[in-house]
Amino acid sequence: MAIEPANPAPAAAEWLGSPERGSRRLLRIMASLSLGLGRRLSRTALYGIAAYFLLFAPAARRHSRHYLRRALGRNPRAAERFRHIMYFATVIHDRVYLLDGRYGSFRITIEGESLMREGLASGQGAFLMGAHMGSFEVIGGVGRQQTGLQVSMAMYEENARKINAILGAVNPAVRPDIIALGHIDAMLRIAERLDRGAFVGVLADRTLGDEAVHAVTILGERAYLPIGPMRAAAILRRPVIFMAGLYRGANRYHVVFEPLADFSSVAPTGRDAAVRAAVERYALLLDRHCRRDPYNWFNFFDFWRAPPGPAQ
Repeated sequence: MAIEPANPAPAAAEWLGSPERGSRRLLRIMASLSLGLGRRLSRTALYGIAAYFLLFAPAARRHSRHYLRRALGRNPRAAERFRHIMYFATVIHDRVYLLDGRYGSFRITIEGESLMREGLASGQGAFLMGAHMGSFEVIGGVGRQQTGLQVSMAMYEENARKINAILGAVNPAVRPDIIALGHIDAMLRIAERLDRGAFVGVLADRTLGDEAVHAVTILGERAYLPIGPMRAAAILRRPVIFMAGLYRGANRYHVVFEPLADFSSVAPTGRDAAVRAAVERYALLLDRHCRRDPYNWFNFFDFWRAPPGPAQ
């Protein structure tokens, strides 16, 4: 998580170079059709979209195949590669209904709800560390139904812009609390939300390319995760909870909350070691959920590429 302004290295941050598919006008058209036709009817178009993506996005198709080979432990069949893309399309499509507050359209199960209740009761706030896995919107939907629960989202500015475009197309009345990273006051804004007892969500599996990273093992291969999110939690002395909103077919989602780290009593001299241990625990959780729900991983780029500089 970059607090100071930085110049990203495109060769390392491949996801930043992916072209934005669609425009605000197109988003409005898609949202109107989806809300007007309903989920069951409008999602039939997803099969064509997924097929188009599979045929005409060769880089993403290649990275999907390489990822599935790791997650499944064998070469994926064509139907499995299509299923991966279809899950991605479905999660994006379901954003429309979740942002519009149509939670009754889904069957949502929750694992670790007591962990969130304890965090809310403590009043000290906590970090929610997720990944580009499954649906963050379904987690936000669960949160919006809990009285007194405040969730802010810290994300890179480009992602914040895209989220605001989606919200403007779907439900302009929804105004989530988004903290744009890369600005000098980002850490101050995060600390202020935590002091109010809010949860701050971060997707901690991507970097801008010039951040400090820690080498871990995910799906049997070396990967490089940013240490910034965990370092911020350690500096602010807060607990960290892993989150994931896993899509499981039809209209079913499974929301997971798991304990990840607690920096409340970590001394400054032990901070670096505690941060590295937390990043490794995060990698273990990613590995576990990728193996259990392999079609929920939505990093369609070379996630396992080594960074240009030394890793910690």
